[in-house]
Amino acid sequence: MNSRRIGNTEVSAIGLGGMPMSIEGRPDEERSIRTIHAALDAGVTLIDTADAYHLHADEVGHNESLIARALASYGGDTSGVLVATKGGHLRPGDGSWTRNSSPEYLRSACEASCKRLGVEAIGLYQHHRPDPRVPYADSIGAIRDLVDAGKVRMAGISNANPEQIRQAREILGDRLVSVQNQYSPAFRSSEPELALCDELGLAFLPWSPLGGISRAGELGSRFAPFAEVAAARGVSPQQVCLAWLLARSPRVIPIPGSSRPETIRDSVAATELQLDEDELAVLDRA
Repeated sequence: MNSRRIGNTEVSAIGLGGMPMSIEGRPDEERSIRTIHAALDAGVTLIDTADAYHLHADEVGHNESLIARALASYGGDTSGVLVATKGGHLRPGDGSWTRNSSPEYLRSACEASCKRLGVEAIGLYQHHRPDPRVPYADSIGAIRDLVDAGKVRMAGISNANPEQIRQAREILGDRLVSVQNQYSPAFRSSEPELALCDELGLAFLPWSPLGGISRAGELGSRFAPFAEVAAARGVSPQQVCLAWLLARSPRVIPIPGSSRPETIRDSVAATELQLDEDELAVLDRA
């Protein structure tokens, strides 16, 4: 497995996004555990989750707890696995998503995430989404305080614009190590944030890199050049997409969501797929 860096930590160049294993359409736990174990077998050392990845109001942190159980039951060494989680997003249980980024809430959410993950300090804790009711500086200040208190080793932000990235950098300094924004062939408006991450030396973690849970399977039909390159290479359009993302910048670490062992294995294979300049030029225009 090729590797990249988040802060001072080396991780696999492809991570595993845990959300599909805990929200609408989720599989049974046995298949989810097999998926996580397959990722570990393939060399994945970055798993992304959040306390809001659940269905019902009474199961907050479902995905965090699932990942903790999968790591505990894995037969190999998991000491090098970085689990990244997030706080500030909520699911009341009616299918909606709400926000609470108050310092008080973030502190309590971090404590709860630590307990579910079975750790004293979270490897990478990310502010999930800006809350219009709370000054951004207050939310990021709470993350800084969690790092200072030893509850968080590294800090990240998600769904942030360039101004917010710069503000978070001012507050957190070198403790800010990553930005997680949506980025895929269908959603390229995070180019400015990616460029800023390159400038500041921050890891950039694209979420929904294949276009989202419900549309990942349609990637080749929606974006014909990805299907054409895939056919010529004898691989899947999804694998071509991840290889294209990796080629965008050495700061990029895609975190495709998966709920089946075969899909995460296919995703990991993208780290070995080297696209040439002509292929990248065609895909850039897709």
